[in-house]
Amino acid sequence: MHASYEERVELSRDVLHWGAETFGDRLTVASSMGDEVLVHLVGTTVPGADVFFLDTGYHFAETLGTRDAYQAMLPLRIRTILPLLTVAQQDERHGARLHDRDPNACCAMRKVEPLNRALSTHDAWVTGMRRVDAPTRTDIGLVGWDAARAMVKLNPIAAWTDEDVDRYVEEHGVFLNPLRQEGYASIGCAPCTRPVAEGEDPRAGRWAGKDKTECGLHT
Repeated sequence: MHASYEERVELSRDVLHWGAETFGDRLTVASSMGDEVLVHLVGTTVPGADVFFLDTGYHFAETLGTRDAYQAMLPLRIRTILPLLTVAQQDERHGARLHDRDPNACCAMRKVEPLNRALSTHDAWVTGMRRVDAPTRTDIGLVGWDAARAMVKLNPIAAWTDEDVDRYVEEHGVFLNPLRQEGYASIGCAPCTRPVAEGEDPRAGRWAGKDKTECGLHT
Protein backbone atom coordinates (compact mmCIF):
# COMPACT_ATOMS: atom_id res chain seq x y z
CA MET A 1 0.00 0.00 0.00
CA HIS A 2 1.34 3.43 -0.95
CA ALA A 3 1.79 5.96 1.83
CA SER A 4 -0.45 9.01 1.84
CA TYR A 5 0.77 12.58 1.60
CA GLU A 6 0.25 13.04 5.33
CA GLU A 7 2.25 9.89 6.07
CA ARG A 8 5.12 11.00 3.84
CA VAL A 9 5.31 14.37 5.58
CA GLU A 10 5.21 12.74 9.01
CA LEU A 11 7.93 10.28 8.00
CA SER A 12 10.08 13.18 6.79
CA ARG A 13 9.73 14.87 10.17
CA ASP A 14 10.58 11.57 11.89
CA VAL A 15 13.78 11.33 9.85
CA LEU A 16 14.76 14.86 10.86
CA HIS A 17 13.95 14.23 14.53
CA TRP A 18 16.03 11.04 14.43
CA GLY A 19 18.93 12.87 12.83
CA ALA A 20 18.84 15.69 15.38
CA GLU A 21 18.56 13.30 18.33
CA THR A 22 21.28 10.98 17.05
CA PHE A 23 23.86 13.48 15.85
CA GLY A 24 23.06 16.74 17.65
CA ASP A 25 25.42 19.51 16.56
CA ARG A 26 27.19 17.06 14.26
CA LEU A 27 24.19 17.21 11.91
CA THR A 28 24.04 19.88 9.23
CA VAL A 29 21.66 20.72 6.40
CA ALA A 30 22.73 21.62 2.86
CA SER A 31 20.48 24.07 1.03
CA SER A 32 20.74 25.73 -2.36
CA MET A 33 17.75 27.96 -1.52
CA GLY A 34 16.03 26.33 -4.46
CA ASP A 35 14.80 23.58 -2.11
CA GLU A 36 12.47 25.82 -0.14
CA VAL A 37 10.25 23.02 1.15
CA LEU A 38 13.22 21.35 2.82
CA VAL A 39 14.30 24.58 4.53
CA HIS A 40 10.77 25.18 5.83
CA LEU A 41 10.43 21.57 6.96
CA VAL A 42 13.73 21.71 8.85
CA GLY A 43 12.96 25.07 10.44
CA THR A 44 9.57 23.91 11.72
CA THR A 45 10.73 20.46 12.81
CA VAL A 46 14.17 21.00 14.36
CA PRO A 47 14.41 24.70 15.30
CA GLY A 48 17.96 25.95 15.62
CA ALA A 49 19.29 23.47 13.07
CA ASP A 50 22.57 24.25 11.33
CA VAL A 51 22.04 25.01 7.64
CA PHE A 52 24.77 25.90 5.17
CA PHE A 53 24.46 27.61 1.80
CA LEU A 54 27.19 27.39 -0.84
CA ASP A 55 27.61 30.87 -2.29
CA THR A 56 29.35 30.11 -5.57
CA GLY A 57 29.63 33.75 -6.57
CA TYR A 58 27.37 33.04 -9.53
CA HIS A 59 23.98 32.88 -7.82
CA PHE A 60 20.94 34.83 -8.93
CA ALA A 61 20.14 37.83 -6.74
CA GLU A 62 16.78 36.17 -6.07
CA THR A 63 18.50 33.14 -4.58
CA LEU A 64 20.58 35.26 -2.22
CA GLY A 65 17.41 37.10 -1.27
CA THR A 66 15.69 33.81 -0.52
CA ARG A 67 18.53 32.87 1.82
CA ASP A 68 18.20 36.18 3.64
CA ALA A 69 14.41 35.81 3.86
CA TYR A 70 14.65 32.38 5.45
CA GLN A 71 17.27 33.59 7.89
CA ALA A 72 14.78 36.23 9.03
CA MET A 73 11.66 34.03 8.99
CA LEU A 74 12.78 30.74 10.50
CA PRO A 75 14.74 29.76 13.65
CA LEU A 76 17.72 28.43 11.71
CA ARG A 77 21.46 29.04 11.85
CA ILE A 78 22.25 29.64 8.18
CA ARG A 79 25.94 29.74 7.33
CA THR A 80 27.27 30.93 3.98
CA ILE A 81 30.24 28.95 2.65
CA LEU A 82 32.48 30.57 0.04
CA PRO A 83 34.88 28.99 -2.48
CA LEU A 84 38.60 29.41 -1.87
CA LEU A 85 38.84 31.68 -4.94
CA THR A 86 36.66 34.64 -5.80
CA VAL A 87 35.22 34.69 -9.31
CA ALA A 88 37.84 37.28 -10.28
CA GLN A 89 40.68 35.13 -8.91
CA GLN A 90 39.35 32.07 -10.70
CA ASP A 91 39.12 34.02 -13.96
CA GLU A 92 42.72 35.18 -13.53
CA ARG A 93 44.03 31.66 -12.91
CA HIS A 94 41.84 29.62 -15.22
CA GLY A 95 40.45 32.09 -17.73
CA ALA A 96 37.05 33.74 -17.93
CA ARG A 97 33.82 31.75 -18.16
CA LEU A 98 35.29 28.46 -17.01
CA HIS A 99 31.69 27.33 -16.48
CA ASP A 100 31.26 27.35 -20.27
CA ARG A 101 34.57 25.69 -21.15
CA ASP A 102 34.84 23.15 -18.34
CA PRO A 103 31.72 23.11 -16.13
CA ASN A 104 32.96 20.11 -14.16
CA ALA A 105 36.10 21.98 -13.12
CA CYS A 106 34.06 25.05 -12.21
CA CYS A 107 31.64 23.00 -10.08
CA ALA A 108 34.55 21.22 -8.41
CA MET A 109 36.06 24.51 -7.26
CA ARG A 110 32.92 26.48 -6.49
CA LYS A 111 30.65 23.72 -5.12
CA VAL A 112 32.33 20.42 -4.33
CA GLU A 113 35.39 21.72 -2.46
CA PRO A 114 33.33 24.16 -0.33
CA LEU A 115 30.81 21.39 0.37
CA ASN A 116 33.51 19.01 1.56
CA ARG A 117 34.93 21.76 3.76
CA ALA A 118 31.50 22.52 5.24
CA LEU A 119 30.89 18.84 5.99
CA SER A 120 34.33 18.10 7.43
CA THR A 121 33.26 18.93 10.99
CA HIS A 122 30.01 16.94 10.88
CA ASP A 123 28.95 13.30 11.00
CA ALA A 124 25.68 13.52 9.05
CA TRP A 125 24.09 15.83 6.52
CA VAL A 126 20.59 16.50 5.23
CA THR A 127 19.73 17.10 1.57
CA GLY A 128 16.60 18.00 -0.38
CA MET A 129 17.10 15.27 -2.98
CA ARG A 130 13.96 13.57 -4.29
CA ARG A 131 13.60 10.44 -6.39
CA VAL A 132 11.59 12.28 -9.03
CA ASP A 133 14.29 14.91 -9.53
CA ALA A 134 16.32 12.99 -12.10
CA PRO A 135 16.99 9.48 -13.45
CA THR A 136 20.19 9.45 -11.38
CA ARG A 137 18.18 9.80 -8.16
CA THR A 138 15.40 7.23 -8.49
CA ASP A 139 16.81 4.84 -5.89
CA ILE A 140 17.85 7.21 -3.10
CA GLY A 141 16.75 6.26 0.41
CA LEU A 142 15.52 8.37 3.30
CA VAL A 143 18.71 7.50 5.16
CA GLY A 144 21.91 6.34 3.52
CA TRP A 145 25.67 6.25 3.73
CA ASP A 146 27.80 8.80 1.92
CA ALA A 147 30.78 6.56 1.19
CA ALA A 148 32.82 9.32 -0.42
CA ARG A 149 32.74 11.36 2.78
CA ALA A 150 32.26 8.53 5.31
CA MET A 151 29.17 10.05 6.87
CA VAL A 152 25.43 9.49 7.14
CA LYS A 153 23.23 11.19 4.54
CA LEU A 154 19.58 11.99 5.22
CA ASN A 155 17.16 12.64 2.37
CA PRO A 156 13.91 13.28 4.29
CA ILE A 157 11.81 14.28 1.27
CA ALA A 158 13.18 11.58 -1.05
CA ALA A 159 9.74 10.00 -1.53
CA TRP A 160 7.86 13.25 -2.12
CA THR A 161 6.14 13.77 -5.46
CA ASP A 162 5.83 17.11 -7.22
CA GLU A 163 2.22 17.16 -6.06
CA ASP A 164 3.39 16.69 -2.47
CA VAL A 165 5.67 19.69 -2.79
CA ASP A 166 2.91 21.86 -4.26
CA ARG A 167 0.47 20.83 -1.54
CA TYR A 168 2.97 21.48 1.25
CA VAL A 169 3.77 24.91 -0.18
CA GLU A 170 0.08 25.81 -0.32
CA GLU A 171 -0.79 24.42 3.12
CA HIS A 172 2.09 26.14 4.89
CA GLY A 173 2.44 29.31 2.85
CA VAL A 174 6.06 28.47 2.05
CA PHE A 175 8.07 31.40 0.73
CA LEU A 176 9.41 30.49 -2.72
CA ASN A 177 12.40 31.73 -4.64
CA PRO A 178 10.88 34.38 -6.97
CA LEU A 179 12.53 32.64 -9.92
CA ARG A 180 9.85 29.95 -9.64
CA GLN A 181 7.40 32.43 -11.14
CA GLU A 182 9.71 32.86 -14.13
CA GLY A 183 9.80 29.19 -15.08
CA TYR A 184 12.92 28.09 -13.24
CA ALA A 185 12.13 24.58 -11.99
CA SER A 186 15.65 23.67 -10.82
CA ILE A 187 17.73 26.62 -9.67
CA GLY A 188 21.51 26.70 -9.75
CA CYS A 189 24.14 29.24 -10.80
CA ALA A 190 22.90 32.00 -13.10
CA PRO A 191 25.22 31.30 -16.07
CA CYS A 192 24.28 27.61 -16.12
CA THR A 193 20.52 27.77 -15.47
CA ARG A 194 17.60 28.62 -17.74
CA PRO A 195 13.81 28.45 -17.41
CA VAL A 196 12.09 25.30 -18.66
CA ALA A 197 8.99 24.97 -20.79
CA GLU A 198 5.80 23.40 -19.48
CA GLY A 199 6.16 19.62 -19.55
CA GLU A 200 9.94 19.78 -19.92
CA ASP A 201 12.17 17.87 -17.50
CA PRO A 202 12.76 20.19 -14.52
CA ARG A 203 16.53 19.67 -14.70
CA ALA A 204 16.65 20.36 -18.45
CA GLY A 205 17.40 23.94 -17.53
CA ARG A 206 20.65 23.01 -15.81
CA TRP A 207 23.80 23.04 -17.98
CA ALA A 208 21.62 23.16 -21.10
CA GLY A 209 23.45 21.98 -24.20
CA LYS A 210 26.12 20.21 -22.19
CA ASP A 211 26.56 16.54 -21.31
CA LYS A 212 26.10 17.26 -17.62
CA THR A 213 23.18 16.67 -15.24
CA GLU A 214 24.78 16.76 -11.77
CA CYS A 215 27.15 19.25 -10.16
CA GLY A 216 29.06 16.57 -8.27
CA LEU A 217 27.69 17.22 -4.79
CA HIS A 218 25.76 13.94 -4.76
CA THR A 219 27.86 11.78 -7.08
